[in-house]
Formats: sequence, C-alpha cells, structure tokens
Amino acid sequence: MAENIGIIAGGGQFPRLVAEKARAAGLGVVICGFQGHTDPSTMEHADAFELLHLGQLGRMISFFKEHHVTRACMAGSISKPKALDFRPDWRAAKLLFTLKKKGDDALLRAIMADIEKDGIRIVASADLAPGLRAPKGTLTRRAPTEEEWKDIRYGWPIARSMGTFDIGQCLIVREGMVMAVECLEGTDAAIERGAKLGGNGCVAIKMVKPGQDERVDLPSVGLATIRNLVEHHYAALAIQAEKTLFFDREEALALADEYGLAVVALPEDFA
Repeated sequence: MAENIGIIAGGGQFPRLVAEKARAAGLGVVICGFQGHTDPSTMEHADAFELLHLGQLGRMISFFKEHHVTRACMAGSISKPKALDFRPDWRAAKLLFTLKKKGDDALLRAIMADIEKDGIRIVASADLAPGLRAPKGTLTRRAPTEEEWKDIRYGWPIARSMGTFDIGQCLIVREGMVMAVECLEGTDAAIERGAKLGGNGCVAIKMVKPGQDERVDLPSVGLATIRNLVEHHYAALAIQAEKTLFFDREEALALADEYGLAVVALPEDFA
C-alpha cells in the first residue's frame, strides 16, 4: 500500500506541482484546501480532497488521519487580508489562546506543532519539488548596473532585519531610500505601492526571514511577479538563492530579458 502524503493547500500552482511530484514518487495524495484561497482545480490532483474554512484545524487533522496520512506539507499562499476571515474551531481557538505572538511565524509554528501531536510529521514541501529553488547567480542576461547594486547592497541587510520582526519578506528601494515594506497586503501590492512612491527604476528585494522554519512560507516569485515588476518599470529584482521558490522560471526570465529587468539570486550573507 502506497504511503499517503498530506498537502495543506493554499493558493497558486505550488500545491498542484507538489502533488504531481508526490504522484511521480509513488505516493498517494490527500489534500486539504481552503475556501477563498485554494484553486478549485487542485482537487483534480488529489486521491482525496476536503475544502475547509481557515481555522478548521481539528477537521483537517481528522481528515488526514482518516486517510492514513503520516507526513504532511504546506504549499501555496494564503491571502493575508482574506485570512482575517478566520473561523477557528475549538482546537484552533484553544491554540490561539496560548499564543503570546500572532505573527505569521509564531502561528505557523504553533499549528505545525499541534498537528505533529497527532503523529503527522510536517515536512518541507520544497523538498518534494527541489527544482523550484532559485539557483545562485545572475539569472537574466543583464546584470544590475553599479547603481542598482548599490541599492541592493543597501536594502539587503534592511530586508533581513525587517524579517526578524515577522513583518514581511519584500522591500522596495530606490537611490538609497526605502520606498515600501511588505506588510499585510502582500508582495504584489508592495511592488505597486513602491513604484507609486519611487517612480521608474526601483529595486525589489525578497528574502527569507532569519530563523524562519523552511517547512513553511518560503518566499516565492514567478511569472506574475515579473509581469508586475515590468508593468511598474522596475530596474532589478534580488532574491535569496536556494531559499526562494521561482515558479515558471524559464518564461519569467524570458520576459525579464525582453524588458531589461535584471534578476539576481544572492546568498543570505551577501553584503
């Protein structure tokens, strides 16, 4: 009997990609999705699928146990503004009551720990699809100019420091000044807001939060991100190598090359 892997599915294509990789590895696929977040077509890639409201922690664990899931992963995005429509069941409410901090990291760590109490081990979804991790180096034909490198060097430690406060993963810089910081609105909205303040030629920086549990919430970019950057006339994008998921990489980098957007993937200790 094949092992079943559980996927806690948010939005976007990541849950589908993880499901496909799991099937290719001979695993059964059991998916829990969330109303208003998970693409309905995700269920087509599952042997068993359940659609829940955010906060139905007890039901999710019961569903996984019903289908003999002993390992599970989190894949896909949760819209933070929509996440305010949180409907905790008794188990989730009890968990929330014990938390001193309710930022992304604190909440996700607590949820994972609670799931593992029932014998379901949480694993890194990125390890099931390792080809999505951005390789180190200049990924586009054009490297950043000297001025763009100055902005990247200026913003990189700020983005790292910002992450220690569990605020967001993306920072927008232009000419040695911070134009926008990602908060509740998400990366795309931060990119748009940064361009409104900074005009053409901004630099976007996205990196993992220091000490972040890599089983959840790794930073990600993709074709939609590049389109957004191009639309708002950005000069460069700097992401953290090996820790950032890069979806539709070939198509996204082709678009970046077409419009002269420089994309680089840098080590965490870049300075």
